[in-house]
Amino acid sequence: QVQLVESGGDLAQPGGSLRLSCTASGEISSINAMGWYRQAPGKERESVAVLLNYGRAEYADSVKGRFTVSRANSKNTVYLQMNSLKPEDTAVYFCYADLVATGWLRDDYWGQGTQVIVSS
Repeated sequence: QVQLVESGGDLAQPGGSLRLSCTASGEISSINAMGWYRQAPGKERESVAVLLNYGRAEYADSVKGRFTVSRANSKNTVYLQMNSLKPEDTAVYFCYADLVATGWLRDDYWGQGTQVIVSS
């Protein structure tokens, strides 16, 4: 059984920084993409930053230049470095992975979410 476990959510001040981490565990054959989505109260879940397997990163326009997604491949871990945080970044952040679990078909997997609050 594959699990995604996030950490790093916290309260931060506007202009501050946070780093989120997510590790995929279980019997994994291959990972096609890993990244982050977020959902603010009353809003739909949106893509924030996704790192594709060949190294290309896709960012939401609202976070370009402020957030950086990266992976530690050997650890099946993805990070989200968030700088210059704004109140509108407040949301529950979900780790996402497009992967093939051993013996299963390719599928999307989600973490349980970690809360980020940006407020003075």
